Amino acid sequence: MTIKDLILLYEKKKEKFGKDAYRHISNLLREAKAQHQKDFDGDDHEQSWRAFKGKNLEKLIEHIIVDEVRRLGLEVVNGNSLERTNGENLPEVLGKVKRNLLIDYGEFGSHLPDVDIIIFNPKDSKIIAVLSSKVTLRERIAQTGYWKIKLASDKVTQHIKVYFVTPDEDGTLTTKKPAKKGRAIVERDLDGSYVLSEINIEESSKVKMFDKFIDDLRKLIQ
Repeated sequence: MTIKDLILLYEKKKEKFGKDAYRHISNLLREAKAQHQKDFDGDDHEQSWRAFKGKNLEKLIEHIIVDEVRRLGLEVVNGNSLERTNGENLPEVLGKVKRNLLIDYGEFGSHLPDVDIIIFNPKDSKIIAVLSSKVTLRERIAQTGYWKIKLASDKVTQHIKVYFVTPDEDGTLTTKKPAKKGRAIVERDLDGSYVLSEINIEESSKVKMFDKFIDDLRKLIQ
């Protein structure tokens, strides 16, 4: 089981469900887990699957959005590719993207925030938005809120929108009131969250189904 297999599963969902394929990500992950277990040779399949799922959900989301993002004249890069590479080895455009995302910790140096996907304008390397993605909010929502606060506190990065993209398998975002802690963090501390779920959520200006993402991005750059 590789990211190519996940993308193939998604494309099959797309053939069946069209623009609503995003709603079936949790089912796709269940199918992938079964295949992953068949191929697994070891003692702790759950741990192996969690690592695989965490690493590849962001790549799947990148695959889902990349064509439409490019139609808007923007580009996408995976956060890990900036983190792993020293600026001198990056193409000039991505070197500038990296510099435009760094957070200054004074005497402790400058560091990249932990984000999965970066959307930027390739003409000037200006960052439009960053996305974090996890299967449930409890895995990283407070950390994402922290990075939003850090980015917002510097004039160089304060314009960058910070979003969380999730299948929300524990239902944290389903209802607005009473809000669970994760929803409260999204509503107060992030620029928004987009949900890939079969279940309709109680939407707000900050929490929406994933099909609204590209339209919101388009409005952001107009």
